[in-house]
Amino acid sequence: MTTPTKSKLLRNLIFIGLVSFFIDFSTEMVYPIIPLYLTMALGATPAIVGVIEGLAESVASLLRVFSGYISDRFQKKKLLAFIGYAPATLYKLILLIAGSWAGVLGARVVDRIGKGIRTAPRDVLVSESTDKDNMGLAFGIHKALDMLGAALGILVAFLLLRAMTNGFDFKFIFAVSIIPAVLGLGMFFFIHEHSRPRPTVQRESFWKNVHKVDGQLRLYLLVTFLFTLGNSSNAFILLKAYAVGFDVVNVVLLFFIYNAVASILSIPFGRLSDKIGRKKLLVSGYLVFALCYLGFGFAPNHIVMIAAFVLYGAYTAMITGVERAYIAEIARPELKGTMLGLQSTLAGIALLPASIIAGLLWETLGSAAPFVFGAALSLLAAVLLLLFMRNRSTVSANGIDEISPVSDPEHG
Repeated sequence: MTTPTKSKLLRNLIFIGLVSFFIDFSTEMVYPIIPLYLTMALGATPAIVGVIEGLAESVASLLRVFSGYISDRFQKKKLLAFIGYAPATLYKLILLIAGSWAGVLGARVVDRIGKGIRTAPRDVLVSESTDKDNMGLAFGIHKALDMLGAALGILVAFLLLRAMTNGFDFKFIFAVSIIPAVLGLGMFFFIHEHSRPRPTVQRESFWKNVHKVDGQLRLYLLVTFLFTLGNSSNAFILLKAYAVGFDVVNVVLLFFIYNAVASILSIPFGRLSDKIGRKKLLVSGYLVFALCYLGFGFAPNHIVMIAAFVLYGAYTAMITGVERAYIAEIARPELKGTMLGLQSTLAGIALLPASIIAGLLWETLGSAAPFVFGAALSLLAAVLLLLFMRNRSTVSANGIDEISPVSDPEHG
C-alpha cells in the first residue's frame, strides 16, 4: 500500500476540518439561542433547560464508544463520520416544526446522536492524517477550524438578531442554519480514508477490548468523568450572562468571543503540547477552567463576564484537542477509535447528572452555586493529574508502555 505524502495528509486534514467548520457554523447559529428560545418563547425553567441539555448529551453519548469500536473493527471511518454528521441538518428541520420544549428535546437528541456517531471515527481520521510528532498540532488545526466555524455561525446569528426590529424570529435563524450544514456534508467528497497497516489481532468481544486499557489512560478517563460532573451545559453560562444584564443579542456575541478565542489559541496550544507534553497543558487547562467558572459565578459586571468568556475559550483550546491527541497516542493501535469513543461516552454520561445538579443548585442556592461546584471539581481534576499522571507515554507494538524519562525536557 502506498504511503500518503505529507501534502496529501495535510489536504485531508484540512477537508476534515472544513466539515467541522461548516457543521459547527450551522450548529452554533442555533445553540446559543436555544436556552433563550426555551425560556422566552416556550416558558421553560432553568431546571427544564438542564434536563433537556443533560438528557440529550447523555443519551447520545452511549453511542460514542460503540461508534469508535465499529470504526476500529470495520475500518469504515469516513462513512461512519458522514452518517454522524448528516443529522445536523435534520436537527434544524425538527426545530422549525417544534412547538414545545419536548419538541426541542427531540431535536437536541437527534443532533447529539449524530455527534455520538461521528466523534470517534472523525478523530481517528484526524490522527491518521499526521504523524505522532505532530499529533497535537493536527488536532489543534482541526479544533481551530471547528471553533472558527462556530464563531462565524454565532456572529451571523448575532447580526440576524440585531436586524430583527419587530421581535426575535428564532425560526428564521433555524432555517438559515441549514445552508452551512449541507455545505459541510459536501466536504466529504474530498476526504480520503488512509487505512494504515496494523498488526493482525484476534477479534474479541467489545467489553473485553474495553477492559484492555492502559493504566494512565484509565486514570485520565476517571478524571474526565469527575471533571464533567461539574462542567454542566453551556446553557447555564448563557442564562447567567442574561441574568448579569446582557440582552439577548449581546449574550450571543459573548459566545462568539468564546469561540473566537478558542479558534485562535487551538493551534498554538496543540503545537505547545507536542513540545512540552500533554500533562502540563491538561493541568493548566483545568486550573483555567476553575478560574473562569468562578468568574461566571460571581461576575459583578459586564467586564468580568467578558473576561470569563475569554478564559473559557483559552480553556477549550488547552484541553479539547490536547486530550484527544493524548488518547490517540497512548491507546493501543487496534483500540484507538474505541478509546476516543469511550472518553466521549464517559463525559457525555456525566453531563446528565451534571446538568440536573446545576439546575437544582441554581434554583435552590442561587445562580453562583453550580459554577462554584464546577470550579471545585476542576481543581480536583487538576490535582489528580498533577499527582498521578506520568510523563507522556506511548504504547509499543507489543502493548508495553514506554515511559519517557522525567528529565526529558520534551515531555511533561
